[in-house]
Amino acid sequence: MALPGFSLARRLRAGEAVHTGWCSLGAPVAAEALARDGFTAVTIDMQHGLWDDAGAQAAIAATRQGGASPVVRVPLEEFGTASRMLDWGAEAIIMPMINTADDARRFVAAAKYQPVGERSWAPQRAMMLAGIADQTDYLREANDNTLTLAMIETPQAIKNVDAIAAVPGIDMLFIGPYDLSVALSKGAALDPLSKDVEAAIDTIVAAAKKAGKLTGLYCANAERSKAVLSRGISFTAVGNDLGFLRATAAAQLKALK
Repeated sequence: MALPGFSLARRLRAGEAVHTGWCSLGAPVAAEALARDGFTAVTIDMQHGLWDDAGAQAAIAATRQGGASPVVRVPLEEFGTASRMLDWGAEAIIMPMINTADDARRFVAAAKYQPVGERSWAPQRAMMLAGIADQTDYLREANDNTLTLAMIETPQAIKNVDAIAAVPGIDMLFIGPYDLSVALSKGAALDPLSKDVEAAIDTIVAAAKKAGKLTGLYCANAERSKAVLSRGISFTAVGNDLGFLRATAAAQLKALK
């Protein structure tokens, strides 16, 4: 059963391709704008972006107000933050640097309720934003309606990818192509389209498919996002708010010359 106000998991499991806007600037109004402009989901990047907890809380609400599903990428190893963002209304959590099955199990423990994980109970804000009145409904359906996205972005993670994908409670393998390119080249290149990265993507997609899990990928632009859909990747980030702002500013300045 789908929870009122939660649509991301249902859409992805139905085979829909979902594109997420990516927000790093720390401005809730930017998240709302991306939602209102048509992105199905908006990702609030706390790992590398300018967000603090208060800003992320406001951005989750702003994203929902704009009609999109809020996703949060939490800082490295902040499993407690994952639980808190779900309490505040996020529909999905991206956890960086999941390198082993033990990492994946720690993630699940924080993000899923019993019997799958050990998430602590306090989702009042999430329920308020989604218009859910019955706590029992939320408890019963939350595990299926919130998503855990384990980031695969290192050679160690690729080595362990089958074991990570097999962990109960992991819903998606989310590929970080920039960190993969740095790691696979031992710091010699930043090329998310390299042959090594492309081969790694195929390996990750195959592992997810084998385990019956979803796959996501950060893409720099719409062209890349469209190109990877045929490879079994259904959730793609398309650029980011800072990139959109700079590209638009550059185009306007060019038009003035």
